[in-house]
Amino acid sequence: MRVLVTGGAGFIGSHYVRQVLSGAYPALADAEVVVLDKLTYAGNEANLAPVADSPRLRFVRGDITDAQVVAEVMKGVGLVVHFAAESHVDRSILGSADFVLTNVLGTQTLLQAALDAGVDKFVHVSTDEVYGSIESGSWSEDHVLEPNSPYSASKASSDLIARSYFRTHGLPVCVTRCSNNYGPYQFPEKVIPLFVTNLLDGHTVPLYGDGLNVRDWLHVDDHCAGIQLVAEGGRPGEIYNIGGGTELTNRELTERLLAAVGVGWERVEQVADRKGHDRRYSVDITKISTELGYAPKVSFDAGLADTVRWYADNRAWWEPLKRRAALVGK
Repeated sequence: MRVLVTGGAGFIGSHYVRQVLSGAYPALADAEVVVLDKLTYAGNEANLAPVADSPRLRFVRGDITDAQVVAEVMKGVGLVVHFAAESHVDRSILGSADFVLTNVLGTQTLLQAALDAGVDKFVHVSTDEVYGSIESGSWSEDHVLEPNSPYSASKASSDLIARSYFRTHGLPVCVTRCSNNYGPYQFPEKVIPLFVTNLLDGHTVPLYGDGLNVRDWLHVDDHCAGIQLVAEGGRPGEIYNIGGGTELTNRELTERLLAAVGVGWERVEQVADRKGHDRRYSVDITKISTELGYAPKVSFDAGLADTVRWYADNRAWWEPLKRRAALVGK
């Protein structure tokens, strides 16, 4: 089988690629993996270094909005796993054009090429942020979409386009919606790597508002395992939530990160809250658990400790990225 992984040089996409090529998913033991990545600021070929010598890996630098490039890499593909997206909420607040272009038009371009090529399965990787904010309980997959940021609105739009290609054309599409991911190789603009690297360098960390916004944390290894379950057994046209089962306020997360690095609360700077900041996310994972046997395996304590250790041991990976993206702390 040939697998096309879009955004395969990004955080989650590269983890999926490394797992496939290291034999973590028996169903893809002999699969050829084609990575399509534009290598924007968050894409990094170094993320694929552990598997770069694999004869089963082919890397193509290209834009998912480029129909000609997409049609070419889609030839002979049986499975598409679509990670490529602009994904940082703060950046979408500053300017949303790239989010609409990549997340909406790019997804449509891929779907059309997959339809034309007769792809067997298309897994569209989305986010719980499309649901909006929930005060109590958890979202099931049929909950109304109420996105509150330009980023989440663009992802909700792409979800609906993916659904339409199944309903209209019969393209075997599944949509996954995950909670907040963490783990090695995450670009250091996201909260956990930003806080860890700032703290390691003796800087402060910014805590939005009262710090009581709640997120469910999902290790990237569990997320990719869930995606693979959907790729293998997900019903076409269906949506599957993937969660980690650890809900923390941002203040609680900050306390854990301070403890992990061995510093105190004096290293925290309270900052004005983000515009339109969703108060709480929580996904119900009953469907993927019941249908496909999914269960998160990485405990948050162990996963966070391993993640902090990875950033402490891999300064050569993240220091250039922070400088290039002007993310150096103060």
